[in-house]
Amino acid sequence: MSSQVSSHPYYPLDAHIKEYAPNETSMQRLLATSSIATSVILGGTLTWISFLRPSLPKTDRFAILWFVLSGTIHCFFEGYFIIHHAHMASAQDFLGQMWKEYSLSDSRYMTSDTLVLCLETMTVLIWGPLCFFVSYLILNQHSLRHPLQLIVCMSHLYGDTLYYATSLYDHYAHGRSYCRPEAYYFWIYYFLMNFIWIVIPFYYLSQSIKAISSAFKALQRMSADGKAR
Repeated sequence: MSSQVSSHPYYPLDAHIKEYAPNETSMQRLLATSSIATSVILGGTLTWISFLRPSLPKTDRFAILWFVLSGTIHCFFEGYFIIHHAHMASAQDFLGQMWKEYSLSDSRYMTSDTLVLCLETMTVLIWGPLCFFVSYLILNQHSLRHPLQLIVCMSHLYGDTLYYATSLYDHYAHGRSYCRPEAYYFWIYYFLMNFIWIVIPFYYLSQSIKAISSAFKALQRMSADGKAR
């Protein structure tokens, strides 16, 4: 393969991106296809839940949908990145084009940035499978649900915080921006699409902390009642 650096739309403009080829599919079609795929995954999961556990509370059904969606994105979409990161700039398959579109808000995904690659590798190998396992635990009302839910939510909060912090530090401290100047790339792609994995995990983290705390309080009361007798 040639080592020539092609012109590209990513920032910084001097980023070393080999053999860049513009997407052959429009942004609108990429987003529409991904929306349909997401709807199929969530609809199929909800149908499966309703068949296996028709009495499962709506709150737990939503939790399963969230963790299944997270696991799917981690294992398959982000899994694509760790496998193909070195030559995504020329990719024309669906996931490759999706990554090239998203990378307009963060070119580190086009340059095999060390931090991003390490974070994504851990996400694919550890946190993605754990999301699916937490879904299974919720479905079966297992006692390990909240300890493991707490762990995976903490991983999301830590990973997203580190992702934001390193990018913004480079921007403000070193004057090096990885995002194109158009506002929607920053606010919709970079900020909003990642902030979701702070807001919802924080909710489930709080839920697990409360559940574990309540369990220990109940155990302490039982222990105290036993001693009183």
